[in-house]
Amino acid sequence: MRNYLEFEKEIKSLEEDLENSKNPFDKDGISEIDTGKIKTIQKEIDEKLNTIYSGLNSWQKTLVARHEDRPRANFYIDKIFKNFTQLSGDRLFGEDKSIIAGFGLIDNKSVLVLGQEKGDNLDSRLERNFGMMKPEGYRKCIRLMKLADRFKVPVISFIDTPGAYPGMGAEKRGQALAIAESIDCCMSLNVPNISIIIGEGGSGGAIALASSNKVIMLEHSIYSVISPEGCASILWRDPSKSLEAAEAMKLTSKDLLKLGIIDEIINEPLGGAHRDSEEIAAKIKKSILENLKSFENLSGEQILQQRKTKFLKIGRDQGFTKSSYASEQGLSYSEPMYSKFLRIIQNQKKISIFAVIILLLVVFYNVLM
Repeated sequence: MRNYLEFEKEIKSLEEDLENSKNPFDKDGISEIDTGKIKTIQKEIDEKLNTIYSGLNSWQKTLVARHEDRPRANFYIDKIFKNFTQLSGDRLFGEDKSIIAGFGLIDNKSVLVLGQEKGDNLDSRLERNFGMMKPEGYRKCIRLMKLADRFKVPVISFIDTPGAYPGMGAEKRGQALAIAESIDCCMSLNVPNISIIIGEGGSGGAIALASSNKVIMLEHSIYSVISPEGCASILWRDPSKSLEAAEAMKLTSKDLLKLGIIDEIINEPLGGAHRDSEEIAAKIKKSILENLKSFENLSGEQILQQRKTKFLKIGRDQGFTKSSYASEQGLSYSEPMYSKFLRIIQNQKKISIFAVIILLLVVFYNVLM
């Protein structure tokens, strides 16, 4: 049974009419199928979907990203990779089932696959902890990423989490450190790493695996430092202002591409990825292969430098610029002139005061003379 969002009620009604029209028997048991009517209703559904999904606001996109029927990491792993061998445990504490990790083949190329998994029913969601990873999950990923780096195997990550698990046990076992170490590991790899945000990309829980050479988003996915509800609660103490928060946060794929936070958007089927999961899986596979190909002729050092430069470029308009003494593709911080002037004054307070006194004496002398 298909689930519908609040703004999809018209679609629900039309699709119910469509199913009734496809019923080969009427109330009297007589076979009666009106193909013309079926085509008309289907055309109306497509037009409604196009109208609704072409005008989604940021909050509605958030709801689509969280849609119950949206394909999860487990689905994409099954569809895209062959001979997938799942590996478990962090060798320190235990297993975290909110992250699927293992090695597989994509077009006969070995890759490490990491997939944050929310689950698709109540039991699996509880087992997967709703996609919220614990320290042992991040440490498992670190262990496997280091193994992949050693054997020159690219890393593919599927991001879909509301955030890292904030429980007391996770904090005791070093949640913040595990996230930081995971980011550091991603940034230090000498092999290509590609991250695809397939649903929610929530805070440090997402960026711990999305510090990649290429960050790709599905059209209706989101990526942000906090949920719109959380932002609204902090700024306005009113979770009902989630729409305003979502618009201000610039968490949609189009906004983030403009800001240079992500590298690519994969367009979803009409009505979202959940309406044609086979099509979106094929598009993701194509994107992964194209991006892997772009790194084939690069050395490990060049791959590392590309990733470093990519993240340094974020915010370069606020002071980051190319430097003559940096590496060819490197960036360094260029301090604004007014900032340099203030720093000199602060560091040389006595000289500055003396210079001001001399200047005032010269001005007074000229006035009096």
